[in-house]
Amino acid sequence: MGKTNPLNDDDLAEFVELQRTFSDSPKSWSVDVASIATATFDLSVKNPDGGEHVARRTPQTILDEITALDAQSAEVLERIRALL
Repeated sequence: MGKTNPLNDDDLAEFVELQRTFSDSPKSWSVDVASIATATFDLSVKNPDGGEHVARRTPQTILDEITALDAQSAEVLERIRALL
């Protein structure tokens, strides 16, 4: 959704259908009022059906991969230089 992809009736069809019965779905859910922080009334999206957990790489793993790729790039550049 944005300036180049505006909201349309099809985007709201599921919401309208679920709103009639106040049903929950993987994309819409109910929140217990007692769980809302009264200091901020933060209603930011935190889907309890958040989907699959994504395994994150450690910073060291990322740096090791960058170092390996840099070494491969250096080898390729040396081969190219040898051809010149």
